[in-house]
Amino acid sequence: MLPKWFLQHWRLLCGVLLLSVPATTLALNLYVKTVTSSRRYNNPNQIAPQPVAIVLGAGIYGEQPSPMLADRISAAVELYKLGRVKKLLMSGDNSSENYDEVTVMQRYAVELGVPQKDITLDHAGFKTYESCYRAKEIFGVKQAVIVTQNFHLPRAVYLCNQLGVDALGLGTPDWENYRQETVMRYTFREYLSTIKALWQVHITRPQPTYLGPFEGIK
Repeated sequence: MLPKWFLQHWRLLCGVLLLSVPATTLALNLYVKTVTSSRRYNNPNQIAPQPVAIVLGAGIYGEQPSPMLADRISAAVELYKLGRVKKLLMSGDNSSENYDEVTVMQRYAVELGVPQKDITLDHAGFKTYESCYRAKEIFGVKQAVIVTQNFHLPRAVYLCNQLGVDALGLGTPDWENYRQETVMRYTFREYLSTIKALWQVHITRPQPTYLGPFEGIK
């Protein structure tokens, strides 16, 4: 039988519980944004030289990158041309023969002027966590610039740093470039994804879908 005090105050207790969930979510997201704030940039000229830029996949349409992915690749190419990075690591989803993000990413970067020899492909970067994990364990990346949209950047930088990559972040525009409802949807999803990221790096530390042998970046 439930205690008398609970029966008398159950509505209040349920209200407190319901309010605590969004409050905790907001607080943890603020924490990730705060601890990564000094490592996130919008101007490629402000980034100190790093060995490699990690470009995260963001969807393709046939043989073309999505607009968000094209922006990420373009920003990484700019870093390369400015001499801020020497190599690009394209990390995305190549889960089937009919869906190959990283080859599309490579082709787009080559078209923008990056030699193919300076591009490495990670075919199993299915999620941000897996891209950061594999960057360290499979490709030997110890320092990098991670390139993605601003709404995604705090989580990406946090994950890489927690998984052993000393990462800076270059954020590409989001609210300025895309439909408001699109960015709102991604931003909301990011709040939930950040909670999952904290759980992964501090509690469960799962291995990525695929590991495989060490490859390095030549």
